[in-house]
Amino acid sequence: MKPLIHSYLINGPFNDPGLYIEIKWEKRAILFDLGDNSSLEPSKLLKVSDVFISHTHMDHFAGFDHLLRLLLRRERGLRIYGPAGIIDNVEGKLKGYTWNLVDGYQFILHVSEVYPDKIKRAEFYANDGFKRRELSPLPFSGTLLEEDMFTISTCHLDHKIISLGFSIKERFHININKDKLDSLGLPVGPWLRDFKEAIWQGKSEDENFIIPSEEVAENHARVFQLGVLKNSIATITEGQKISYIVDSIYSAEDAGKIVQLAQGSDVMYCEAAYLDQDIDLASERYHLTAKQAGDLARSAGAKKLVILHFSPRYKDDPSSLYKEALQAFTCS
Repeated sequence: MKPLIHSYLINGPFNDPGLYIEIKWEKRAILFDLGDNSSLEPSKLLKVSDVFISHTHMDHFAGFDHLLRLLLRRERGLRIYGPAGIIDNVEGKLKGYTWNLVDGYQFILHVSEVYPDKIKRAEFYANDGFKRRELSPLPFSGTLLEEDMFTISTCHLDHKIISLGFSIKERFHININKDKLDSLGLPVGPWLRDFKEAIWQGKSEDENFIIPSEEVAENHARVFQLGVLKNSIATITEGQKISYIVDSIYSAEDAGKIVQLAQGSDVMYCEAAYLDQDIDLASERYHLTAKQAGDLARSAGAKKLVILHFSPRYKDDPSSLYKEALQAFTCS
């Protein structure tokens, strides 16, 4: 099965946390956190459509300027989601520059500020010097973004300020059988994206699906009932889930929220700032230990745990963090 969602950490475990998520079929990407992202190729950052920021400590937000500079001439806008105060934070960044030569630019920043029960929204238009435009708030109950292919959810965690945890869940995975394509004389091509989109959108299986003549190299288009074609060439399986947890104290309340958000994750990315022998320091600084990360991932039923956001005190021997997290994750 070729996954729709590809994810990897932007930096090493001692550097700014951040997760790059590529949505393969859409040639699109999503970022969880916006710290230093200079290691990413510009071509990768240019794919970014949405950024989800846990909180605005510098190591989670300092990359805003670099991303904005790359995207500024792009016609497609950028959506940013973050905790209370993110609209002011973005506005403050924008006010640090002079925008007298961008009146012809079409770029728009859409910023959403996530509260437990509502989302406050604002927009900033490049061609208006990025002046703040308030929008009406929306109700909120856990799901930040819901699209045909996937949903992104969040929870509010305690880092002495609010820090958001995130998960992305593919609704279901559509795998195309190449041998069955060949038996029908159908090529791999752009039409497959439209075919998958029709399934994700829940279109009627009785509806006709047309493959244009230019894609099948014939004088006429090929027409199938959507359900017949789906049953012939596609296998539908459980969608992939990825979760991302950084900067949270370990408390009964936060542990419950994390386990619920990350439940059933194929990959759980979780901070492991300290060893458990330094648990008092971790609590004082509102971070998780490696053991706590392993315990949470095991409780959530995650298939794989990737730890990140290590304290520099372990730079000489990071292996102890990996060992501690793995032992807690795999113990029965």
